[in-house]
Amino acid sequence: MNATQELDIRPSPIAGTWYPGDAESLRRSIDAFLRAAEVEPIPGQVLGIIAPHAGHRYSGQVAAYSFRYLQGMQVDLAAVVSPLHHPYPGLVCTTAHAAYATPLGPVPVDTAALAALEKQLPPAIAPVAIRNDQEHSLEIELPFLQRTLRGSFHLLPLMLRDQSPATCQALGRALARVLQGRKAVLVASSDLSHFYPAGVAERLDRTMLEMIERFDPAAVLAAEEQGIAFACGRAAIATVLWAAQELGATNCKVVHYAHSGHVTGDMFSVVGYGAAVIYRP
Repeated sequence: MNATQELDIRPSPIAGTWYPGDAESLRRSIDAFLRAAEVEPIPGQVLGIIAPHAGHRYSGQVAAYSFRYLQGMQVDLAAVVSPLHHPYPGLVCTTAHAAYATPLGPVPVDTAALAALEKQLPPAIAPVAIRNDQEHSLEIELPFLQRTLRGSFHLLPLMLRDQSPATCQALGRALARVLQGRKAVLVASSDLSHFYPAGVAERLDRTMLEMIERFDPAAVLAAEEQGIAFACGRAAIATVLWAAQELGATNCKVVHYAHSGHVTGDMFSVVGYGAAVIYRP
């Protein structure tokens, strides 16, 4: 039995539905998205991205605009922060498995980084490890990472149920301490507004993207309470922005926007998708 076979691998609940279930089809699909995403150079070092997490059919092309900035990058660790759409216990969750399965192969989890993060956090928000979770919003980003990052990498997976500023800020700062000095990249997984008519969605999403581009994590979190903008992964976005600020990032640039109506033609009820890149000069 080889090392891959011995890994305790989280089985994918979404391969074959949310994205292609066989390796060759998935490679072709992601590579086509990446080729179609024309981006301008960033005047600095990329520390992280924000990408949507709907099925690849709907949001894959938007996601490709952010992942293009990771193409060819070599890192040891990718910290992917997502929302938690399911009622698992804990304010913050992670996986209890040693790796995530995708059709492109297993993505190993950095258990040492998770242990280091736990030591940096108060017990109330220390990540709760769960098994066989059904969360799509973290896994959906992994095939893009596998096709863009150069060489192998380990994963630090975090799923947030709590959306409070206190949790997001504490987690972001702790995450930065764990990543400091490492070859690492941050990924925030989030869609934008849900199920508004296209015109309303575009207005709401424009406001949220302005908050993101202002590099203002507190405003990202407050926008929903104020009813002026929405993002299902707003806590993931805020956490990653706070972490990136601690690591020296000063800029966040929105690089693409679209919504599901651009794919389906249904403009009556759409979901918004934005892509952004976080960097330091």
